[in-house]
Amino acid sequence: MGASCKDQKKALAICLQRSPCVLLDRHTPKECITDPELKKALPELCVANLRAFMECKNGFFDMTKRMKGNAPLSSGKYDETYEKLSSGDFDPREEMRKLDLLNKNLSQQRSLKENESSS
Repeated sequence: MGASCKDQKKALAICLQRSPCVLLDRHTPKECITDPELKKALPELCVANLRAFMECKNGFFDMTKRMKGNAPLSSGKYDETYEKLSSGDFDPREEMRKLDLLNKNLSQQRSLKENESSS
């Protein structure tokens, strides 16, 4: 069960590394999550990834998931991107552009769901 949150953890780490809080303001990812003022400025995608990671971690204590497991084991989907960002082998402008694009897509999906539910 320990590896079941690995994908969510790496997705969160990638998002935080791409965020303006880390790239531009030069804060650590931990500071961006723990400081309430910095957390307010995080992109919507990073907040969603943080929520998914925390829900996965809380699933460890959920007794209804004890028998079948918390989540599937890691797929390795984010391994290559995580390694690139961890080693410093990336273009900051390109990573900021990717985060903006992903964040816009998430915002559009949420607005579509809100429009559908209000109809």
